Amino acid sequence: QVQLVESGGGLVQAGGSLRLSCVASGSIFTINTMAWYRQAPGKQREWVATIAGGGSTNYASSVKGRFTISRDNAKNTGYLQMNSLKPEDTAVYYCNANLRRIGDVRNSEFWGQGTLVTVSS
Repeated sequence: QVQLVESGGGLVQAGGSLRLSCVASGSIFTINTMAWYRQAPGKQREWVATIAGGGSTNYASSVKGRFTISRDNAKNTGYLQMNSLKPEDTAVYYCNANLRRIGDVRNSEFWGQGTLVTVSS
């Protein structure tokens, strides 16, 4: 089985920073893409950023220039550095990974349980 565990959420004032981590564990052969999504209260889950296995990145326009996604392939860990946080960034942040499990011939998608980020004004 594969598990994604996020950490690093919390309460921060507007303008502050947080760094989220996502550790993938289990019978993993390789991780293709890692991504972050978020879901604010009363809203649908939205995509935030993606990083490919080779390191290329993409960002939602709402976070571009403020957030940085990265990964450590040796540790099967992804990160989301969030700077210049705004109250509208308040949400539960979810890690997503598209990966190949050991022994599988197809890729699978997994989600973490989420970590809450609250930005006060």
